[in-house]
Formats: sequence, structure tokens, C-alpha cells
Amino acid sequence: MNKTNYLILICVISSALTWLFANESTFNYLAFSGDNLLKGRLWTLFTGLFLHSDITHLFGNMMFFYIFGNTIEKELNQKWVLIPFFTGGVVSFLLSTQFYDPTVYMIGASAAIFTLTAIVMLLKPLKFSFFFLMPLGLVAIIYFTFNLLALNLGAQGNISYIGHIIGFGIGVPFGLASSKDWHKNLLITILLFGFYLLIIWFLLPAILSLI
Repeated sequence: MNKTNYLILICVISSALTWLFANESTFNYLAFSGDNLLKGRLWTLFTGLFLHSDITHLFGNMMFFYIFGNTIEKELNQKWVLIPFFTGGVVSFLLSTQFYDPTVYMIGASAAIFTLTAIVMLLKPLKFSFFFLMPLGLVAIIYFTFNLLALNLGAQGNISYIGHIIGFGIGVPFGLASSKDWHKNLLITILLFGFYLLIIWFLLPAILSLI
């Protein structure tokens, strides 16, 4: 089993055990927060990555992790998943403390996975995903743009849009280092996104007229 799938298994087991057996006190020692950082609970920078709030949160993250992580491992090697994953996750947690109250708990691998999406965007943007029915470079830029818009529009909820954006930004240098053709791949991604926006622009009125 490759490293991506090992990490997915750890996420699934850790989250399930937390849902079944953890109480509030246990959760306090495993989830990351500014308060926990000030109390010296540095392990929460890592344990927080593997915990998820519910089955929807877990499934969504693991779906992205499986597709993007395995793409990287196939094209490069396992270290290009492990190092960016933990770097993106830990640094995103740390930087997010500047935007959230110290009592707010942060859990989930989404920021770390966004780091991987940036790598794939610059490494293999035309890799087609039958799950998403579009190239992975397009998937990456769409979700990055969605998080930017959500943040700028002040979207409410328990999603750390700023953490996702930070994670993506951390992935960019890794993507540049992993691909000699990143210039071309970035241009491909931009062109794909432009074509996607044109399709939406012309199709959306037709779709709305049928509703």
C-alpha cells in the first residue's frame, strides 16, 4: 500500500474512533487550536490533521486525497506526498491562528490536501478524472477560486476557507520544484479555466430558463 492510502486509512480509523469513544476532554487533547498551541500541545498540529467532524467531512477530504495523492505518487514518489501533506497541514494550522479565536478548534486534512492539489495543477493538469469528469488541473483551480470567493463574500460556517487558501499557496513552491514544465502546465490550467467559465457563461442562462 502506498503512503497516500496509508494516510487515508489513518484518517478513517482516527476519525471513527473519535466519533465512537472520545469525550470532550479527549478531543481537547487531539484537536488543534491556538489555546492548545499556547499550552504546548504541539502534537495537536499532527493529530488534528487526522480528525474529521463527521462522515461527510471525512468522505469529501478522502476522495480528494485519494485522487490527488495517488496521482502525485504515480508521477513522482512517496516523499512528494508525505512532505507536502504534513508541511501544508501544519503550516496552515499555525498561520490560521492569526485569523481565528484561540478557542476555535481546527481539524481535518483539507488544507494539507489543498497543498497536493496545487502540486498536481503544476505537474499534471491534463490528468483526467472520471470521478470529477474533468482534468485535475481544472478541479484544482475551480476549488481554489471557490474558496477565494467564499472568503471574500464572508461565507459563514465551520469551513476554514483561509486555511484552504494557505494550504494551496504552500503547495505552489512544491509544484514548481516538482515540474520542469510548470510554466506550460500553469498556462494549460488557466486556459482550461477560461474555457470552463465560457461554457458556464453561455450554458447557465439556458439551464436557468428550463427550471
